[in-house]
Amino acid sequence: MKKQKEKEIVHGVGKSGKIVSYIIMIITCLISLFPIIWVAISSLKIDPLAEPGFTLPKTLYFGGYVSVFKDMHILHYFLNSFKVAGLSVLFSIIMISMSAYVVARMNFRFKSLISVMLMSTLFIPPTAMTFPVYNLINNMKINDSHAGLIMIYTCSGIAVSFMVIKNYFMTIPKELEEAARIDGCGYTQTFFKIMLPIARPGIFTAAMLAFMNYWNEYYWASMVLTTKELKTVPAILAQFQTAFSTNYNGMFSAIVVILLPPVILFCCFSKYFIEALSGGAVKG
Repeated sequence: MKKQKEKEIVHGVGKSGKIVSYIIMIITCLISLFPIIWVAISSLKIDPLAEPGFTLPKTLYFGGYVSVFKDMHILHYFLNSFKVAGLSVLFSIIMISMSAYVVARMNFRFKSLISVMLMSTLFIPPTAMTFPVYNLINNMKINDSHAGLIMIYTCSGIAVSFMVIKNYFMTIPKELEEAARIDGCGYTQTFFKIMLPIARPGIFTAAMLAFMNYWNEYYWASMVLTTKELKTVPAILAQFQTAFSTNYNGMFSAIVVILLPPVILFCCFSKYFIEALSGGAVKG
């Protein structure tokens, strides 16, 4: 009888705990989605200032979306952003995955120091690096070009990608490497043929996080690129604002369109994201 009551109490506590967890998750989702929903609703209003707040538009207005594609030529800037973000992710992930493999799986002198140096880039604000980085790309004659922005993006955001990929490499059993050594594989063959395919979820997660960061980046894109035709989508949003007025309908419509690629990317690779963050267990 006593055990049955204890089971009922535990069951009740577990059930109430789940209810509290669901309530917290719902509240968190509402808080996170509120700005996006507000922008989407405002983009359908003729004049968002005349109908402020979280209210449905009196009449649906799609002129802002038509203007974004017809007058703003958003697809051109989409290609610029895909080019810059895509190449930056490719170069950075190749370098970071190799360095993460060495730090995670090998023992050598100053290993801890190198790991700390790579992670320390997380604490350096972009504004502190403005003068030396801008001076460097000027001396290299790649200012106002996609090459300069790609170089900056490739060398930034190292800490997060390094942490994700290194932690995933550390979950892979050492027996796999030992078996590869017995079969005659060197470090390079072991990395590309064994470790890289197994660490794919962690690498995809780091690549996805880096892509979303580069896609939404405004500070360096607005500073390095001065030619309008070379600008990326976040930097081009400034054209909706002048010294005398701001086209809020067009700006909100452009924001909604710009948000779509990262959302679609996350939906396509969400399974890798969840697997990498849950520990990346290797199944036999």
